[in-house]
Amino acid sequence: MRDDKVNKTDEEQENAEAEVQAESADGRDAEKESSEPLSADAGEETSAEAPGSVTAAEVSEEPQHEKEDDGILDRFFRLFHSEPKDKSQLADVIHEARESEIIDENTHNMIEGVFEISELRVRDIMIPRSQIIFVHDDDTEESILSIIASSRHSRYPVVGDDIDEIKGLLIAKDLLIYRNTHPKVFNIADFMRPATVIPESVRVDRLLRKFQKERYHLAVVVDEFGSVSGLVTIEDVLEQIVGDIADEGEKKGTDNIKAVNSSSYLISGVTPIEDFNEKFGTEFSNDDAETIAGLIIKTCGHLPVKGETIVLAGKFKFRVVNADKRRVKQLELRVGK
Repeated sequence: MRDDKVNKTDEEQENAEAEVQAESADGRDAEKESSEPLSADAGEETSAEAPGSVTAAEVSEEPQHEKEDDGILDRFFRLFHSEPKDKSQLADVIHEARESEIIDENTHNMIEGVFEISELRVRDIMIPRSQIIFVHDDDTEESILSIIASSRHSRYPVVGDDIDEIKGLLIAKDLLIYRNTHPKVFNIADFMRPATVIPESVRVDRLLRKFQKERYHLAVVVDEFGSVSGLVTIEDVLEQIVGDIADEGEKKGTDNIKAVNSSSYLISGVTPIEDFNEKFGTEFSNDDAETIAGLIIKTCGHLPVKGETIVLAGKFKFRVVNADKRRVKQLELRVGK
C-alpha cells in the first residue's frame, strides 16, 4: 500500500512538472506570436511615417526663386536654348546678345565682320588701280626714294613699260638694307621680291588664310583678262573685322582728301564734314552726321553699295569706290556740273 502511494506521489509530481514545462513553452510561443504582430505594426507605422519624411525632399524639390541677376554667362547660354541651324540664325543670336548687353558694340561689330569676310570677294575690298602707286623697274634710286618719301607706303608693285606687266614687289626696308651693302651700285632686280598675283573673285576669308600661311602682306589683283585691277593688303582684310587701322605716322584727319586732278578727288568716308566744308567752301550741316559717309547715307536714305552715285548741292557728284555692309569707306568726288 505504501509503495503504491509513493509511486502515485512520484507520478503526480512528474505530471505537475510536465504541466509547468508545457505552460512555459506555451508562454514563450505566445510571447513570440505577440512580438511578431508588434514588429509588423512597427513596420507599418514606419511605412506610414515615410510620407512625413518626404516632406524634406518635397521642400528641396520646390522651385527656387529666380535670381535677380543670373550673370553674363548664364544669360548668354540661355540665348542658345536651341542650336542655330544656319548663319542667319547664328547672326540673330549674336544680335540678341548685343541687345541684351551681353556683348558690347565693338565685339558685335567684329563678329559681324568675321561673317562678312566669308561672303566678300577681293574685288569688294581692293584698292583700285587708279590709286596704286607703282615703281618702274628702270627707275633710278633717287626717284624711288622720292616716291617712298612722298607716299610713305612700305610696299610697291614693280612694273615694266606697261602697268599690266608685273615684275615684282619692292619693300622699302629692303632698299635701305641694300644701300648699306651696295653704296655705289643700284640694281632694283637685286633686292626685288616676287609679286603675288590673285584674281578678283577670290574670297576674302581664303585670302586671309593665304596671307597667314605664305607670310606675305600684299597681293596684286587682276581681272579675268589678266589686267591689273587693284591691289589688296592684309590690313585691308583686317579692317573688315576690326575697323580702320591708322599707320604709325598718320595723323588723324590727314590724307582724307586726295586730289586726282583739278576736278576729281578721292574722299575717305571718315572725313569730317567740317574739313570738307573748309576744303570746298560748302556749308553742309553736321547736326545729323559728322562724316561725309554719314552725310551720304542720310541723303540717299540707305547704305549705298559700291559703284552707286549720289549728287549733293547740284555739282558734287560722289561715287562709292569702297563699301561693305556696315560703312562707306571711300568715295570718288567729281566737282562741276
